[in-house]
Amino acid sequence: MTTMRAMVMTGVGGPEVLEMVELPISARAGAEVLVRVHATSVNPIDVKTRAGGGGAAAIRHYPVILGYDIAGTVVESAYESHPLAPGREVYGMTIVPRLDGGNAEFAAVPEIFLCAKPAALTMTEAAAVPLAALTAWGMVVDVARAHEGQRMLIHAGAGGVGHFAVQLAAYFGATVTATCSTANVSFVRELGAARVIDYTATRFDDEVHDHDVVIDLIGNVHDDTGTRSLATLRPGGLLVNAPSGSWPGMADEAATAEVRATDYKVSPSGATLAVMSRMIEAGDLRVHVDRVLPLEQLAEAHRLVESGHTRGKIAIEVARG
Repeated sequence: MTTMRAMVMTGVGGPEVLEMVELPISARAGAEVLVRVHATSVNPIDVKTRAGGGGAAAIRHYPVILGYDIAGTVVESAYESHPLAPGREVYGMTIVPRLDGGNAEFAAVPEIFLCAKPAALTMTEAAAVPLAALTAWGMVVDVARAHEGQRMLIHAGAGGVGHFAVQLAAYFGATVTATCSTANVSFVRELGAARVIDYTATRFDDEVHDHDVVIDLIGNVHDDTGTRSLATLRPGGLLVNAPSGSWPGMADEAATAEVRATDYKVSPSGATLAVMSRMIEAGDLRVHVDRVLPLEQLAEAHRLVESGHTRGKIAIEVARG
């Protein structure tokens, strides 16, 4: 094979700018691994980039291949004795648009961004893990340092990042309060939340006080969730915000409220993903796939993620047959 199918972004706009084309297979260079992509997934950053936000400012030319998550089989290794040998099933994330993403049949990925796929996961399940789980780990473990006795509020607990954040916080001993919609209350409780607040029925800031940490996956794009979250923290408490550009006044508002606040940007890390792989194999961390769609229906997947009402992740089957 010399060519591959790829669903490319032809320019900034709605889901209609996603178009199936035939392209030369990506060439591996240096310490990259060439992966035959079996599955990918759609994250909010994909939707934002397609619409002109997210990573769109870094796009130098079109078309561009989106899709941060990758699960597949190694075709070419970085060198002969590399542990990720041809035929090895791997998963991880890449950096779009600096590198091509997973919305294509092949991708060249730096080896440090990948690790062996857990045997417990299918390819579509594995593709739903990397970006969301690494974001949750970075916010909950690296920044908030989840530990026994800590009280943590997690917004959007049923979402892609949120459902991992709830599990990780509970695993490391924090007492978790999570927000979600009515339909997801039982699901989020099963993930390990000690208390679940249905945001359609109860204003969380009327019920939550003196918490140590807020994991804010919404910001002020809906009902001033970020601003209202400041009142749920103890003096000196910490708010960690992930949605890029969702709350421009965060730092000033946090200082006025006498609490700490920081945003967070995820970085690909095969080493950290390998730690979570062991948790997955042990049954201590699970991924929820809301729906699996073929690559041809990527535009529909974008619409579903854009709605903001998916549970867990939307996975995309890339490989044919």
